[in-house]
Amino acid sequence: MKAALVGTDGTLLHEARRATGRKRGADAVVETILAFAADLRAHGEEHFGESAVAAGVAVPGIVDAEKGIAVYATNLGWRDVPLRALLGQRLGGIPVALGHDVRTGGLAEGRIGAGRGADRFLFVPLGTGIAGAIGIAGRIEAGAHGYAGEIGHIVVRPEGPDCGCGQRGCLETLASASAVSRAWAAASGDPGADAADCAKAVESGDPAAIAVWQDAVDALAAGLVTALTLLDPSTLIIGGGLAEAGETLFTPLRAAVEERVTFQKLPHIVPAALGDTAGCLGAGLLAWDLLSTEVSA
Repeated sequence: MKAALVGTDGTLLHEARRATGRKRGADAVVETILAFAADLRAHGEEHFGESAVAAGVAVPGIVDAEKGIAVYATNLGWRDVPLRALLGQRLGGIPVALGHDVRTGGLAEGRIGAGRGADRFLFVPLGTGIAGAIGIAGRIEAGAHGYAGEIGHIVVRPEGPDCGCGQRGCLETLASASAVSRAWAAASGDPGADAADCAKAVESGDPAAIAVWQDAVDALAAGLVTALTLLDPSTLIIGGGLAEAGETLFTPLRAAVEERVTFQKLPHIVPAALGDTAGCLGAGLLAWDLLSTEVSA
């Protein structure tokens, strides 16, 4: 878990990390979060002379931000956790905002990161899976049911690998960091090889690695062109572990997207700027938004 104290302008004042401890069970994870938040608040009081005035928390899985409930998170074993209410109680009744981890990271990238100044953007982190955050005029579009931006489940190859969602050939089965790791482990014969190893092999000219990498890039470009056809963003922000390959990813990806567009306007395709602090910063922005909404109301 990553946590931070965030200033009114999005400045990162203090950052801390702590193990989730998910092996101890779902209830233990919730308690760890509550204790972490309380410790962070105490740090602010001690080092900055004042207490946090609001809190924001970003969690994976299905989130009902309006009701403040973490509906479902398979990797944490959560179902219907009233996280906003629990945090509010632990933090002395201050207002608490709850958000989805990818959309919250996208909020930060859009406002103070790689998408700063872009009225419409799409943030796509390439990690264990692939998700997306749709940015519109400084806000993130969650959709009618909270599922907007799930670009990882666009089917790009109907006869492709089975996906955990029940479909076949979803983008994340072909172009996530996990997918590249699996493909390179099989191609290289090294079960411990991962996507970073594949990128290094690409840079050294290994033809097998280049084939694996290009296959993932082609799948990613197909999914992104579908998304930009629907959303018409001015900026496309790519983050997550796979983006750490830098131009080894971005040069062929820009070319593959450009090759596929016809009438669509080509967006700026840029790397994410905030790294793994995006979620912390985004949670802080959610908290400040909550306060500004209360003031305006």
